[in-house]
Order: sequence, then structure tokens, then C-alpha cells
Amino acid sequence: VQLQASGGGLVQAGGSVRLSCTASRTILSVFNSLNMAWYRQAPGKQREWVARITNGGITDYADSVKGRFTLSRDINRRRVYLQMNSLKPEDTAVYYCNAELRGSNSWGQGTQVTVSS
Repeated sequence: VQLQASGGGLVQAGGSVRLSCTASRTILSVFNSLNMAWYRQAPGKQREWVARITNGGITDYADSVKGRFTLSRDINRRRVYLQMNSLKPEDTAVYYCNAELRGSNSWGQGTQVTVSS
């Protein structure tokens, strides 16, 4: 599965950003089978899980983003969105899209989100 992430940028604390992850060249039946997630990696830190959406549409969030971030998906566009609101400087990181299919993982290229205080 090829993943393309986009939507990062520089935003002030309290602002919002929406990230997109597109599973390009993926037929509908495969996309519907994917469990997709976002991870992030801040400078000098390990990559951490942020949020996931299962192939059944169930979402789950890390405690640090719960209530502020929202995952959704557009099946027709083969796309998953991560809406990030009330951003904090500690949300600054490179965000990576992940897709899991029967134990096999694919990663997008990462998109930088920088939150200024």
C-alpha cells in the first residue's frame, strides 16, 4: 500500500491543522480492509502512536490527544483525515500515516507539524 501524507505546517498554539493520508493506487476492497493510524515523532523522542481507525470505522486516540484530535475517512477518496484542534507546542512533530493489512505495515513519508507558542 502506498501512502501519501499531506497537510502539515506551522500553526500557533490553539490553532488547527488537518492532515490527510491517501492510499493511492489502492482498490476499494483493499482500502476497506485497512486499519489505519497516525504516529508522530518529536525531535529526540521515539515515535509514538497518536490515533487509529479500524477497517470497521472504530476510532481510538492516545490520551494526550483525546478530545482534541479527530480521525475520519473518505472511502471514495481512499483517504483518512486527522483533524487536530487546540494544538499545543508539545504536538510539534513529524506525523506519519500507517496502514496495516493482515500484519503487514506500510508507512507514509511523514509531514511536519510545528506549533508555536
